[in-house]
Amino acid sequence: MLAWTGNVWHLAEFGIALGAGIAASSIALVGFGLDAFVEMFAGMVVIWRFAARRDGTIAAERLAQQLIAISFFCLAAYVGAESIDSLVAGRHAGTSWVGIGLAAFTAPTMPLLAIAKRRTGQRLASAATVSEAGQNMLCAYLSVALLGGLLANALAGWWWADPGAALVISALAVREGRASWRGDACCDSC
Repeated sequence: MLAWTGNVWHLAEFGIALGAGIAASSIALVGFGLDAFVEMFAGMVVIWRFAARRDGTIAAERLAQQLIAISFFCLAAYVGAESIDSLVAGRHAGTSWVGIGLAAFTAPTMPLLAIAKRRTGQRLASAATVSEAGQNMLCAYLSVALLGGLLANALAGWWWADPGAALVISALAVREGRASWRGDACCDSC
Protein backbone atom coordinates (compact mmCIF):
# COMPACT_ATOMS: atom_id res chain seq x y z
CA MET A 1 0.00 0.00 0.00
CA LEU A 2 2.84 2.41 0.83
CA ALA A 3 4.47 1.78 -2.54
CA TRP A 4 1.22 2.50 -4.41
CA THR A 5 0.53 5.64 -2.36
CA GLY A 6 4.08 6.83 -2.92
CA ASN A 7 3.80 6.15 -6.65
CA VAL A 8 0.68 8.29 -6.98
CA TRP A 9 2.45 11.18 -5.23
CA HIS A 10 5.65 10.71 -7.26
CA LEU A 11 3.70 10.78 -10.50
CA ALA A 12 2.17 14.13 -9.52
CA GLU A 13 5.54 15.40 -8.29
CA PHE A 14 7.17 14.31 -11.57
CA GLY A 15 4.61 16.20 -13.66
CA ILE A 16 4.70 19.37 -11.59
CA ALA A 17 8.50 19.52 -11.25
CA LEU A 18 9.20 18.63 -14.87
CA GLY A 19 6.67 21.16 -16.19
CA ALA A 20 7.87 23.93 -13.87
CA GLY A 21 11.51 23.04 -14.56
CA ILE A 22 11.10 23.20 -18.32
CA ALA A 23 9.18 26.48 -18.04
CA ALA A 24 11.92 28.05 -15.89
CA SER A 25 14.87 26.30 -17.63
CA SER A 26 15.86 24.94 -14.22
CA ILE A 27 18.05 21.83 -14.31
CA ALA A 28 17.63 21.44 -10.54
CA LEU A 29 13.85 21.37 -10.89
CA VAL A 30 13.99 19.04 -13.91
CA GLY A 31 16.40 16.81 -11.95
CA PHE A 32 14.02 16.82 -9.02
CA GLY A 33 11.20 15.78 -11.35
CA LEU A 34 13.32 13.01 -12.81
CA ASP A 35 14.14 11.86 -9.29
CA ALA A 36 10.39 11.58 -8.66
CA PHE A 37 10.17 9.38 -11.76
CA VAL A 38 13.05 7.24 -10.46
CA GLU A 39 11.28 6.95 -7.10
CA MET A 40 8.13 5.83 -8.89
CA PHE A 41 10.20 3.24 -10.78
CA ALA A 42 11.70 2.04 -7.48
CA GLY A 43 8.20 1.73 -6.04
CA MET A 44 7.18 -0.42 -8.99
CA VAL A 45 10.28 -2.58 -8.51
CA VAL A 46 9.30 -3.18 -4.89
CA ILE A 47 5.74 -4.02 -5.93
CA TRP A 48 7.19 -6.45 -8.51
CA ARG A 49 9.52 -7.86 -5.85
CA PHE A 50 6.60 -8.83 -3.62
CA ALA A 51 4.47 -10.43 -6.31
CA ALA A 52 3.33 -13.90 -5.22
CA ARG A 53 5.96 -16.03 -6.97
CA ARG A 54 8.92 -13.77 -6.15
CA ASP A 55 8.12 -13.08 -2.48
CA GLY A 56 10.99 -14.29 -0.34
CA THR A 57 13.42 -15.24 -3.10
CA ILE A 58 17.00 -14.06 -2.73
CA ALA A 59 17.40 -13.64 -6.50
CA ALA A 60 14.36 -11.35 -6.72
CA GLU A 61 15.60 -9.30 -3.77
CA ARG A 62 19.05 -8.85 -5.32
CA LEU A 63 17.64 -7.97 -8.76
CA ALA A 64 15.31 -5.43 -7.15
CA GLN A 65 18.26 -3.78 -5.37
CA GLN A 66 20.26 -3.64 -8.60
CA LEU A 67 17.39 -2.16 -10.60
CA ILE A 68 16.95 0.56 -7.98
CA ALA A 69 20.71 1.23 -8.04
CA ILE A 70 20.72 1.53 -11.84
CA SER A 71 17.88 4.05 -11.66
CA PHE A 72 19.96 6.16 -9.25
CA PHE A 73 23.00 6.00 -11.55
CA CYS A 74 20.97 7.07 -14.60
CA LEU A 75 19.56 10.03 -12.68
CA ALA A 76 23.03 11.04 -11.46
CA ALA A 77 24.57 10.85 -14.93
CA TYR A 78 21.92 12.97 -16.61
CA VAL A 79 21.56 15.61 -13.92
CA GLY A 80 25.33 15.82 -13.37
CA ALA A 81 26.06 16.32 -17.07
CA GLU A 82 23.30 18.91 -17.48
CA SER A 83 24.44 20.77 -14.35
CA ILE A 84 28.01 21.04 -15.55
CA ASP A 85 26.83 22.10 -18.99
CA SER A 86 24.62 24.82 -17.43
CA LEU A 87 27.48 26.10 -15.29
CA VAL A 88 29.98 26.16 -18.17
CA ALA A 89 27.50 27.79 -20.56
CA GLY A 90 26.33 30.26 -17.90
CA ARG A 91 22.65 29.43 -18.48
CA HIS A 92 20.40 31.29 -16.10
CA ALA A 93 17.24 29.61 -14.87
CA GLY A 94 14.12 31.68 -14.40
CA THR A 95 12.23 32.00 -11.13
CA SER A 96 9.78 29.18 -10.39
CA TRP A 97 7.41 29.87 -7.53
CA VAL A 98 5.62 26.61 -8.34
CA GLY A 99 8.95 24.79 -7.87
CA ILE A 100 9.61 26.63 -4.63
CA GLY A 101 6.17 25.65 -3.34
CA LEU A 102 6.67 22.02 -4.38
CA ALA A 103 10.06 21.82 -2.66
CA ALA A 104 8.71 23.52 0.48
CA PHE A 105 5.88 20.95 0.65
CA THR A 106 8.03 17.92 -0.14
CA ALA A 107 10.88 18.65 2.29
CA PRO A 108 8.87 17.89 5.46
CA THR A 109 6.57 15.18 4.02
CA MET A 110 9.06 12.83 2.34
CA PRO A 111 10.84 11.87 5.59
CA LEU A 112 7.51 10.59 6.94
CA LEU A 113 7.02 8.33 3.91
CA ALA A 114 10.67 7.20 4.08
CA ILE A 115 10.38 6.26 7.75
CA ALA A 116 7.20 4.25 7.13
CA LYS A 117 8.77 2.40 4.17
CA ARG A 118 12.02 1.75 6.06
CA ARG A 119 10.13 0.22 8.98
CA THR A 120 8.09 -1.90 6.60
CA GLY A 121 11.26 -3.03 4.83
CA GLN A 122 12.85 -3.98 8.14
CA ARG A 123 9.78 -5.97 9.18
CA LEU A 124 9.78 -7.77 5.83
CA ALA A 125 13.59 -8.23 5.88
CA SER A 126 13.69 -6.62 2.43
CA ALA A 127 16.78 -4.58 1.63
CA ALA A 128 15.11 -3.57 -1.65
CA THR A 129 12.24 -1.98 0.27
CA VAL A 130 14.70 -0.25 2.59
CA SER A 131 16.59 0.99 -0.51
CA GLU A 132 13.34 2.37 -1.88
CA ALA A 133 12.79 4.15 1.44
CA GLY A 134 16.24 5.62 0.94
CA GLN A 135 14.98 7.15 -2.30
CA ASN A 136 12.24 8.90 -0.37
CA MET A 137 14.76 10.22 2.15
CA LEU A 138 16.93 11.34 -0.76
CA CYS A 139 13.88 13.20 -2.05
CA ALA A 140 13.67 15.08 1.24
CA TYR A 141 17.35 16.08 1.03
CA LEU A 142 16.89 17.04 -2.59
CA SER A 143 13.88 19.16 -1.66
CA VAL A 144 16.03 21.14 0.75
CA ALA A 145 18.82 21.56 -1.84
CA LEU A 146 16.26 22.47 -4.51
CA LEU A 147 14.51 24.95 -2.24
CA GLY A 148 17.83 26.62 -1.40
CA GLY A 149 18.88 26.80 -5.05
CA LEU A 150 15.54 28.10 -6.29
CA LEU A 151 15.29 30.70 -3.52
CA ALA A 152 18.89 31.87 -4.01
CA ASN A 153 18.20 32.26 -7.72
CA ALA A 154 14.83 34.00 -7.21
CA LEU A 155 15.74 36.29 -4.32
CA ALA A 156 19.47 36.96 -4.71
CA GLY A 157 19.89 36.44 -8.45
CA TRP A 158 22.51 33.73 -7.91
CA TRP A 159 22.03 31.98 -11.26
CA TRP A 160 24.67 29.35 -10.41
CA ALA A 161 22.66 28.16 -7.40
CA ASP A 162 20.29 26.23 -9.68
CA PRO A 163 22.94 24.04 -11.36
CA GLY A 164 24.75 23.89 -8.01
CA ALA A 165 21.65 22.40 -6.38
CA ALA A 166 21.41 19.98 -9.31
CA LEU A 167 24.99 18.83 -8.65
CA VAL A 168 23.98 18.06 -5.06
CA ILE A 169 21.09 15.99 -6.46
CA SER A 170 23.53 14.11 -8.70
CA ALA A 171 26.05 13.43 -5.92
CA LEU A 172 23.40 12.13 -3.53
CA ALA A 173 21.99 9.89 -6.26
CA VAL A 174 25.44 8.34 -6.82
CA ARG A 175 25.80 7.68 -3.09
CA GLU A 176 22.40 6.03 -2.85
CA GLY A 177 23.02 4.02 -6.02
CA ARG A 178 26.26 2.61 -4.65
CA ALA A 179 24.63 1.66 -1.37
CA SER A 180 21.77 -0.10 -3.16
CA TRP A 181 24.10 -1.90 -5.59
CA ARG A 182 26.25 -3.21 -2.73
CA GLY A 183 23.20 -4.11 -0.68
CA ASP A 184 24.21 -1.70 2.08
CA ALA A 185 20.60 -1.05 2.92
CA CYS A 186 20.55 -4.27 4.92
CA CYS A 187 17.74 -4.29 7.37
CA ASP A 188 19.71 -4.75 10.59
CA SER A 189 21.82 -1.62 9.96
CA CYS A 190 18.91 0.75 9.34
